Amino acid sequence: MHATTFRPTALPAGVTLRLLHPDDGPALAAAYTRNREHLAPWEPVRPPEFFDAGRQAELVATELRSHEDGRSTSLVLERAGELVGRVNLSDIVHGAFCSTHLGYWVDASLAGRGVMTAAVEAVCAHARDVLGLHRVQAATLLHNAASQTVLARTGFERIGTAPSYLRIAGRWQDHVLFQRILHDG
Repeated sequence: MHATTFRPTALPAGVTLRLLHPDDGPALAAAYTRNREHLAPWEPVRPPEFFDAGRQAELVATELRSHEDGRSTSLVLERAGELVGRVNLSDIVHGAFCSTHLGYWVDASLAGRGVMTAAVEAVCAHARDVLGLHRVQAATLLHNAASQTVLARTGFERIGTAPSYLRIAGRWQDHVLFQRILHDG
C-alpha cells in the first residue's frame, strides 16, 4: 500500500489541518508542553523525555515511516505557525476489514470551538474518499463528554464499552467504543 497525501484543510478559528512534516518535532514538543496539564487526564503518563524536541523528532520520523507504508495517517492542527493539536488514523487495515482507529486532541485554548468536529469530518472524508476505508473506530474514556460530543456530531455511533481498554493517566480505564461506517452497503 502506498502512502497518500492529504490536502491541507481550513478549519474554524484560523486553524489548518495538514500532514505531519519531518521538521515538526520542536513544534510538537512545544504544543505537548503547553498542553501537558490539559492532556494529562486523557493520555498515558508521559515520561519527561516525551516533551523534548529531540524525542518528538524521533517520534515524527517513526510516524512518517508508518504513513509511507500505508499503516497510518498523522496530521497536525496548525494556527499562525503554531501546532495546536493532532489527528491520527492508526492501524489502517485494508482487505475485508477496511478500517482504522481515530485519535485526536486539541489545544486547551481551542476546546469547544468546533475545531475538532471539523477536523474529524475532514479526516473521515479522507479515509473514505482517498484511503478507500469502510469504517473508522474511536474510543473515549467513559467521562469524556466533550470527545463523545465530537463523535456524535460527526456521525459516529456508540457500539459498546471496553473494560480496562487503555492505560490512561496511570491506570487501566474503561472506554466507550464508537464507529462510523463510511460507505452504505
